[in-house]
Amino acid sequence: MSGVLNRQLTMDDSQRGQGDAGGRQLGNGHSQGSALQFFGQAKKRINDIFKEIGEYIVETDKFVDDVMLSGQDIISQECCRVVKGFNERVNGIMEILARDRMKVAFFGRTSNGKSTVINAMLRDKIMPSGIGHTTHCFIQVEGTDSSEGFLLTEGSDQPQSIGSIKQLAHNLSSVKLEENSLVRILWPKSKCRLLKEDVVFVDSPGIDVTQELDSWIDKYCLDADVFVLVGNAESTLMQTEKNFFHKVSARLSKPNIFILQNRWDVSVLEEDADDVRKQHSDRNLQFLIDELKVVDKKEAEDRLYFISAREALVSRLHQDKGTPTPTGSLQEGFQIRMFEFANFERKFEECISKSAVQTKFEQHTARGKSITSEVRGVMENTYTRSLELTEEQLSLRREKNDELDYLGKQLKLLTQEVKDKIRSMVEDVERKVASALNDEIRRLSLLVEDFDRPFHPDTLLLNVYKKEMHAHVEQTLGRNLQLRCSTVLLQAITDTQNQMTERLSALLPNETRQHLYNQIPKRDFEIAYRLDCRNLCAEFREDIEFRFSFGPAALMQKLMGSKSARSALLGSTSSISHPPANRAAGDAPGFTEHDNEVLASILSTFASLTSRSSLGTVAVAGVLAKAAGWRVIAVTGALYGLLYLYERLTWTTKAKERAFKQQYVEYASSKLRLIVDLTSSNCSHQVQQELSSTFARLCHQADISKNQLKEEIKVLDLVIEKLKETTNKAKTLRNKADWLDTELNSFTSSYLTDST
Repeated sequence: MSGVLNRQLTMDDSQRGQGDAGGRQLGNGHSQGSALQFFGQAKKRINDIFKEIGEYIVETDKFVDDVMLSGQDIISQECCRVVKGFNERVNGIMEILARDRMKVAFFGRTSNGKSTVINAMLRDKIMPSGIGHTTHCFIQVEGTDSSEGFLLTEGSDQPQSIGSIKQLAHNLSSVKLEENSLVRILWPKSKCRLLKEDVVFVDSPGIDVTQELDSWIDKYCLDADVFVLVGNAESTLMQTEKNFFHKVSARLSKPNIFILQNRWDVSVLEEDADDVRKQHSDRNLQFLIDELKVVDKKEAEDRLYFISAREALVSRLHQDKGTPTPTGSLQEGFQIRMFEFANFERKFEECISKSAVQTKFEQHTARGKSITSEVRGVMENTYTRSLELTEEQLSLRREKNDELDYLGKQLKLLTQEVKDKIRSMVEDVERKVASALNDEIRRLSLLVEDFDRPFHPDTLLLNVYKKEMHAHVEQTLGRNLQLRCSTVLLQAITDTQNQMTERLSALLPNETRQHLYNQIPKRDFEIAYRLDCRNLCAEFREDIEFRFSFGPAALMQKLMGSKSARSALLGSTSSISHPPANRAAGDAPGFTEHDNEVLASILSTFASLTSRSSLGTVAVAGVLAKAAGWRVIAVTGALYGLLYLYERLTWTTKAKERAFKQQYVEYASSKLRLIVDLTSSNCSHQVQQELSSTFARLCHQADISKNQLKEEIKVLDLVIEKLKETTNKAKTLRNKADWLDTELNSFTSSYLTDST
């Protein structure tokens, strides 16, 4: 029975169909997209923002020092002191942020199972537990990056073994610590998801064994984000527990309190369990809503849970080890209590994450906004003052720009001239390539005849033959186009490049002209003629089946053309209805509409007669025999048969190859004519790119010359340039302060506003 229950417990929630578990797998205790990540994300975000603020303060501090050392009367001594004072403040805030963690404190009467609840959440027996008053002092469990756990006591940095917790914190130990003392257990983060997410657990002695509640609250509760009151399902909520949380509520504004009715597994032994549960619920909810007034009714329903920490711990320990839970360890209906425990963890994670973000980061965010605001004011004053000084000096340099303006205007005119030249040459290239390609298409039959490869009508071998034919046509056409066009075009490109260089060199100083000629490409430009015959003729389908040249269909094709014969045989006049100018290639010329109708009628009559019964056939044969004579018919038939046999015997592989090549030439020619414009346009585009890139490199050299002129002009303008740098830097730092303020506002909107 326990093995079956254990397998049920390790099932995925999606298989169980339990939506309330929030995507949690109870078997391994992990959640997809844990709510604790909200705090981790917020912590990372606020740390990143303050890191940016720290870098910004360092950058601003350096900028202020540079301005002060330059001797410019821009920033006052008072503003300088303001900026330098922020560095220490930001570093202090960053140290606090790095230590901030989510803290949950567990309270309750003696032996209610506080330590067991923590162990179940941590999935390990870390806290001391047992019968009666077990935990004697405060125990804080936090994560460490170390691979082994250890503990620290107050006033000592010496790590101790985890096993010594039983002597230091157990109530029955003779070397136990004081009740208000703290033992820190540092447990490896790799072993616990909650510790990895910066959650800190604080276990406390029973609140019914001490009168020092006020000191407890002041020492351990003021920075807690969530309080968990662990009650005993076998007893009602006591006044001692109420008094403690009344004191907590008096010191903290609306503390987040969860109430766990532990040991609910005993309910399976009671017949009135539902009534007891309702009694506990009513009393606990009335305490949270009416007495403490920390939550409303809707929220209070998510703060009360009936669980069995012992069952959760036992089950999880065995699941993590991969062993079945022993029979008798889990009571009947434990799945419901496990789901209740999982729901508590989910709501607890949501609550502590949001609460911690609000309490830990809100004040730091306000301080960050104050810092960025004050620094922005300093940068705004610096920016305004530097603008005023720059404007005073600008009048001294305007007359130096005339030569530079003239060079810019001439370059603009030259650019337009070169563009016109390139456009004209591109059009000429397109015309020449189109003409050459059309000529090559007309000579395609000769090119195909030159293709000498073994031909076989087998389908697989024929496919290989076609692929080689495609490659042959593409390579030969490309080679012929290069021979006819490339030499002339390359010479024209070279001449154009030289003209551009000469025109531009006339505008530049003598010392830069040699650099200009170096911008012309040293290698010869090559035009790529991309024909891609394989894809272009991919749909080519040959017809090399034997066709008797004097058969009825062939005779009709010779008399009327293939399309007209087909239409006549089918009784269609669609091809006849078109005028001769639209007749397809291969149709028989000279036939009128009347002739086609007559031939169609004759063929239809003949087909009707010959398709009837054998008696009709014999009758027709008899009529012909009587009219022409049997000898004539026999001789004619023999000659007709010999002619058929001759053509059938001469239909060899060579004849099939000739037919294939003829069909291929017709098909490829039609396809190649379709890409004449595309190919010529592609070649012209290559020429345009080559000339444009050359001119761009020449213009780059011209830009270098312009910059050199600017540097010569600015010899007397160093003060203005320095002022401009100061102005731009002040503007950048001012804008960065605005950006940091926006980031802080975004953090507030994303994390603080939503968490309230």
